[in-house]
Amino acid sequence: MHWQVLDLGTQSYRDVWARQLELVDQRQKDLVPDTLLVVEHPHVFTLGRRRDARDNVLAPGDVEVIEIERGGDVTYHGPGQLVAYPIVLLRDGERDLHRFLRNLEEAVIRTCARFGLATDRETGKTGVWTGAGRGRKKLCSMGIACRKWVTFHGLALNVASDLTYFQRINPCGFESNIMSSVAAQLEKAIDVDAVRAALVDELGAVLGRTTAQPAASVA
Repeated sequence: MHWQVLDLGTQSYRDVWARQLELVDQRQKDLVPDTLLVVEHPHVFTLGRRRDARDNVLAPGDVEVIEIERGGDVTYHGPGQLVAYPIVLLRDGERDLHRFLRNLEEAVIRTCARFGLATDRETGKTGVWTGAGRGRKKLCSMGIACRKWVTFHGLALNVASDLTYFQRINPCGFESNIMSSVAAQLEKAIDVDAVRAALVDELGAVLGRTTAQPAASVA
């Protein structure tokens, strides 16, 4: 199966959210193919459907807080973090949202491995983690929504994020120091564009989608 991959560069959360909803509607009507949006957002906090999510917003300061329809708690998006939104019509044999989340995790695990960072899952918790014991850190948060078997929202991988912004919230209900980034774990600068290309490849592989042409940059 084919999909289109759109590299949105850096765009506001609200603009990309609106674009997702438009694509979901179009995909339900079979007006567009499956689509992967890849983007970085300016600083923003988003609240998922979890009942006590707002309690985990501690001191947002000048950063906007937006309530959305994905699953999960509060999370942060900002520069240096890669966000991927698969707008995918799940077909017969794919209609298992837990498996879909595990596939997203697998794509991130494979992506990090390409850059020499070993990552894994945490039992009972969605996302991708690294390290062991007291050094256990979370690198990637996930939360999805689904309408008529079309998925939206997705994953946020901290590549070279400013981790101080996590101190303003309890990310996904955890203490802020649980969060880390690929760059922080490897203790070196990381090329975000290279990670973006790898993540696009791995998402296509685990979700069984291929692109007919390279990812398009879209203003």
